[in-house]
Amino acid sequence: MHPLRSSGISKQAFYKRLRTQQKKEIDHQKMIKMVKDYRKKVGSKTGGIKLHKELKKDFINADIKIGRDKFYHFLRVNNLLIPKTKNYITTTNSNHMYKKYKNLVKDHVPTRPEQLWVSDITYIKTENGHNYLALVTDAYSKQIMGYKLDNHMRTSLCTDALAMAIKNRKYTNQKLIHHSDRGFQYCNPKYTEFAENNNITMSMTEQYDPYENAIAERINRTLKYEYGLKQTIKNTELAQKMTQQAVYIYNNLRTHFSLDLRKPAEVHLNPNIKYKSYRKNNVNLPELTI
Repeated sequence: MHPLRSSGISKQAFYKRLRTQQKKEIDHQKMIKMVKDYRKKVGSKTGGIKLHKELKKDFINADIKIGRDKFYHFLRVNNLLIPKTKNYITTTNSNHMYKKYKNLVKDHVPTRPEQLWVSDITYIKTENGHNYLALVTDAYSKQIMGYKLDNHMRTSLCTDALAMAIKNRKYTNQKLIHHSDRGFQYCNPKYTEFAENNNITMSMTEQYDPYENAIAERINRTLKYEYGLKQTIKNTELAQKMTQQAVYIYNNLRTHFSLDLRKPAEVHLNPNIKYKSYRKNNVNLPELTI
């Protein structure tokens, strides 16, 4: 007796099931390639929810029907989920005699771009020793406004990053607060006078607060773990090129949960979202009034 007849399955049903299974396997191979290509382009640590949103049109064009939950299961089965990484804390040298400014933003949130900038310095390893990356980020849009990477941690590193940020401003008539830790670079009169001469109001963290530092630390972690800046890089020149590429992708291609899965550059020019705090209890904080 024919094996199909003995199993009670018609020839048409058997071949239909076979075609369905073959399409499923082909679709899975296509999705694996889409996920890997997207992560290679935008960020190696892009998670499942963002991937599903960004690749949805590509799935439709490829005649692939898969919901978010099934897609998440697909990532798990194919070992494509991103392992969680531990937070890290950067140290700051605040043991100096420069003037330290009051905290003007504690427990307040921004309501628009270029109302609050957050500045920070992080470490980048190279074969020739540590390099340092100074960043100036818009707290509302999460756009990196200015940056500078070099093999020293002098005040000029931060001043150059701030100069780039000022050059990239879109709302020059709006009042702006610059918030940072009490590191000597940010308290140095060369830095504070440069900021104030550009109509920027200084604000500083008076004691360590993980929520105030959350924006800077999240960006540091993203640049390092998603864009290769965590590895030991050959030299400063290569690190600078990698940083330039990482900042472009971060600003223009990477979606953010805090921005309703939109990109920083997009939100910076179209500021129509409500700011989301990184506080775990998601309390409603008063808005900045400047």
